[in-house]
Amino acid sequence: MNTTESTSSLLAPDRDWWRGAVIYQIYPRSFQDTNGDGIGDLKGITARLPHVAALGVDAIWISPFFTSPMKDFGYDVSNYKDVDPIFGTLRDFDALIAEAHRLGVRVMIDLVLSHTSDQHPWFVESRSSRSNARADWYVWADSKPDGTPPNNWLSIFGGSAWAWDPTRQQYYLHNFLTSQPDLNLHSREVQDALLGVARFWLERGVDGFRLDTINFYFHDKELRDNPALAPDRRNASTAPAVNPYNYQEHIYDKNRPENLEFLRRFRAVMDEYPAIAAVGEVGDSQRGLEIAGEYTSGDDKVQMCYAFEFLAADPLTPHRVAEVLIDFDRAAPEGWACWAFSNHDVVRHVSRWGDRVADHHAHAKLLASLLMSLRGSVCIYQGEELGLTEAELAYEDLRDPYGIQFWPDYKGRDGCRTPMVWESLPDGGFSDGKPWLPISESHLPQAVAAQEGDPASVLEHYRRFLHFRKAHPVFAKGTIEFVETPTPLLGFRRAHGDETLFCLFNMGEEPASMEWPGDRLEPLEGHGFISDIRDNRISLPAWGAFFARLA
Repeated sequence: MNTTESTSSLLAPDRDWWRGAVIYQIYPRSFQDTNGDGIGDLKGITARLPHVAALGVDAIWISPFFTSPMKDFGYDVSNYKDVDPIFGTLRDFDALIAEAHRLGVRVMIDLVLSHTSDQHPWFVESRSSRSNARADWYVWADSKPDGTPPNNWLSIFGGSAWAWDPTRQQYYLHNFLTSQPDLNLHSREVQDALLGVARFWLERGVDGFRLDTINFYFHDKELRDNPALAPDRRNASTAPAVNPYNYQEHIYDKNRPENLEFLRRFRAVMDEYPAIAAVGEVGDSQRGLEIAGEYTSGDDKVQMCYAFEFLAADPLTPHRVAEVLIDFDRAAPEGWACWAFSNHDVVRHVSRWGDRVADHHAHAKLLASLLMSLRGSVCIYQGEELGLTEAELAYEDLRDPYGIQFWPDYKGRDGCRTPMVWESLPDGGFSDGKPWLPISESHLPQAVAAQEGDPASVLEHYRRFLHFRKAHPVFAKGTIEFVETPTPLLGFRRAHGDETLFCLFNMGEEPASMEWPGDRLEPLEGHGFISDIRDNRISLPAWGAFFARLA
């Protein structure tokens, strides 16, 4: 195959490339280290891109690699327009872009626009006085007469969302760590500066963005208190149950209507370039799907969003899957979802939903196939294609401030951030030095080298199913219609153009079957599952799936 021709074909300008795309998330600290310091870097990502390309994904999303004091491991940016030295240089990033595009893979980067590090020059200047040129670039407020914070807003990382600054004699807003002050996007100058950041990376060749905490960009100018949330409405998907953050209805500290106009400005910048797309992270437990619908409606805001419905601990049942997809369609009839089962902030889904499952590999394959069969785009988190479980870490090994704060009731996010395992060796093939987080011994037998070429492995199933998905555009572009099935089966039709497929999943540990009273079925191959259909009865083994064309 001619690589140049293939790349040219795959990456020809296509403004609709994101619709139904499969996006592979890379957490750079934990992907591949090339200089022996125990921390992954951009050169490591470039070196491992053939693995990603071989999966058959459409794009990668790289978590933050910008200059940062790393108090929240890159989600506290101190320079938006440079690479932190631990990850490499801008030249390394340019080389990464070139290699990804050569392999036919688009590159999306993680922009953190709601807040910066307290070491960012903007904040250093802003806190220096109440009259400097950037005095209003962050959210500052006087205390109440008794010296307490301006209102009752809470931080996702625990405690008040306000921190006192002795120089300005005012409080500043931080929805996350105290070292992550919130930007004031009510300021047009702040908006312009952030749009300039987007242009900087677009000029370097990125194909899109993952927008961190997209619904946190604006706050209520009047700083009104959030109302209490009734106990029966509390949901721990945005913050862990040990955090009182879930006791409020967050209508004033985020989810503000002013954000829609900023997203239109952001989209206008993207539209200056041939084929750019953005996916927004909507962090809200009550209105996540509704907000995702607002942000993706029409053609003038972001192309897609994901909420936390499938990142929460709620058991994944046939009813739950159908409920979420139907609710999204109702809330976002013009919108587009990007579904994920795992990412760098939550317990890996094979552990979250399968701790008591006997056959972990079969369960992982079923979940992968289900995720990639849903209507919407898809995010796969590094290591997911290996069936990696959540790593168990000792308290002394924790690096995540979130986990350290709430240990042992909440163990933080380090368990899903441990390094990738490329080889079944003590260092996992990740680094010649001591990894920044310990590599779980239980992960070593699941290394890439151990699974590669084994048709029964989780890795080869991901590759096989991604190829199957590409062979049937109905998965990327088609409609979805759920079919009534007996528990624990989940069934739906996907239709696009002249093709309609029937997809059936056994989400249980025992064999299951159902009668098919409808049109004649033409079973499909190439997806890796074994099933049986006789006399219109479809029989599936535990964690099995069935795919057929409606003839």
